[in-house]
Amino acid sequence: MKGANYITREGYLTLECELKYLWKEERPKVTQAVSDAAALGDRSENAEYIYGKRRLREIDRRVRFLTKRLESLTIVDPDPRQEGKVFFGAWVKLEDENGNLQVYRIVGADEFDPKKNWISINSPVARALIGHKVDDEISVMTPNGTAFYYITAISYKSLDV
Repeated sequence: MKGANYITREGYLTLECELKYLWKEERPKVTQAVSDAAALGDRSENAEYIYGKRRLREIDRRVRFLTKRLESLTIVDPDPRQEGKVFFGAWVKLEDENGNLQVYRIVGADEFDPKKNWISINSPVARALIGHKVDDEISVMTPNGTAFYYITAISYKSLDV
């Protein structure tokens, strides 16, 4: 799994929408702004022109990255046979040794988001969870030592925190 190019369907569509937005909306606007700024004359001291050219380079770099990345990604949809075990795309509710509950979703490296508790498939917690089922205990090596968790729920649809 390490270094896998897996992504959920939602994550793929998000990246695809970003690419379309940058290419069809953002880039034409910035191109027009650069063109308008260039028509004003001296480009060496024209902040709008300089910023616009920089922004175009940023957009083009991101468009190239997204185009190549989307070609290399593999969309993984949940399979009914996975029910009851933790695999890619699963929502997992864990209880630590102190009784604290935490919900994580296992996603691809391109879509992890700590604010949403979406963790990468390549993370130590996700790697420890893969293949386990409810009531299993897992251990994760942390900088502070080994942490133990109990799996209390698994779903391939959203779990409420």
